[in-house]
Amino acid sequence: MPRFTAAELQAARSRLLPDVLPGPDDPPLRVLFCGINPGLVSAATGHHFARPGNRFWPVLHGAGFTPRLLRPDEQGLLPGWGVGITNMAARATARADELSAAEIVEGGQVLRALVEQRAPRWLAVVGIGAYRTAFGAKGAAVGPQDTMLGPTRIWVLPNPSGLNAHWSRAAMVEEFGRLRAAAG
Repeated sequence: MPRFTAAELQAARSRLLPDVLPGPDDPPLRVLFCGINPGLVSAATGHHFARPGNRFWPVLHGAGFTPRLLRPDEQGLLPGWGVGITNMAARATARADELSAAEIVEGGQVLRALVEQRAPRWLAVVGIGAYRTAFGAKGAAVGPQDTMLGPTRIWVLPNPSGLNAHWSRAAMVEEFGRLRAAAG
């Protein structure tokens, strides 16, 4: 993992991180993981969940979504397993709390359109606060939701950021594993 200067990370704030979505030769989208927004390291590298200490990739593997532990720069392999990645908000920040509620609500509208177009079996939102804000679901908890987007079911997962100390890696693996079992 390259190290970035403060100036390089600040420059990353203006970069957009493309979604990881299946192409025409990939299997149907089983699970679309939706992060809150790209972190500065992710924007700088062009890879989702790239900050050292982010537990997304180890948890994804531990839950059985991937046959081996992937590096962030191997995110392009995910569509071959029916998995994709997007973000609620496009703007890169050092911390998700730099986003306004309006940005998250707007991102939720963009996300709904993407889900309508791609029709994944499951939308997995990683971050309960972002889900509550974007979907107006104040009482939502981690796990499967009653709300659906067309035929797409929704599962809220804990945020795998290293800043989220409320969830251990083992507990995240268990929750992601419940989703994997439901998604087939």
